[in-house]
Amino acid sequence: MSDTVPQEALILRKVALADAAACQALSRAVGWPHRAEDWEMLIDLGHGVVATLGEEIVASALWWPYGETHATLGSIIVSPAHQGGGIGKRLMRALLEQTQGRSQLLNATVAGEPLYARNGFVPWGSVHQHHGESLADVAPVLQPGETLRLGGPGDLPVLERLDAQATGLPRKPALEVLLACGECIVLERDGEPVGFSILRRFGRGHVIGPVVAANGGDAQTLIAHWLHERRGQFLRIDVPAETGLEDWLTRNGLKPAGPVTGMVRGEKPVPSGPARLYAVINQALG
Repeated sequence: MSDTVPQEALILRKVALADAAACQALSRAVGWPHRAEDWEMLIDLGHGVVATLGEEIVASALWWPYGETHATLGSIIVSPAHQGGGIGKRLMRALLEQTQGRSQLLNATVAGEPLYARNGFVPWGSVHQHHGESLADVAPVLQPGETLRLGGPGDLPVLERLDAQATGLPRKPALEVLLACGECIVLERDGEPVGFSILRRFGRGHVIGPVVAANGGDAQTLIAHWLHERRGQFLRIDVPAETGLEDWLTRNGLKPAGPVTGMVRGEKPVPSGPARLYAVINQALG
């Protein structure tokens, strides 16, 4: 925190939808590309706090419930002008109090990882961001018996089942919002849904996520659909390191843009399979 501002002047209060524009300015100050609309989605789906000095919002911290046993934490930002004065510690204390009794998950930047480690979080993987303009010659390759079709609100039970297999978490509210604001495709094999992916507006262009599939080939098919449909446009995708998709994404125009470390405090969710998560919704929601 700035040396001229006493810690006692800082007030933490519940985040509200009306804070979206101020939070967007806060994220822009640390180089994040979120639009105000992106913040509105995050705030509407979750809970959390903002820190204020007078009328100015100088920090944010949100969380999202997944069932009764888990929560993801994210959008933890302290304004560059007020870093280094203990605000991050107060934000974490507030989030841990609000999510008490749940296992907590987050994706940590290099700068944030030491704070989370001091609060009992341990690494359990990494997520790699890729972005860029997709190349013109990429297109989905379907095998015999496979079809791609548009998904919609009527597919929510199918998507929820596949997503729960892949994540071990009940994420119905997030999927409902994504279906309302984005575009969805479903991969079927012999008439049976085996995977899906969702594309929506985000930041500088569009983001692909989540991507849920039974194997890497299916995941490439689901991603290639969007790369082909949006060729020449700016796209982003965040993939768990173990998916093995990074070289393929790079060859198709989506370059590496840096990793974050997945961390957990408590019990990790246990996916049941056979579906797997090949791209997260975003780094905050998981």
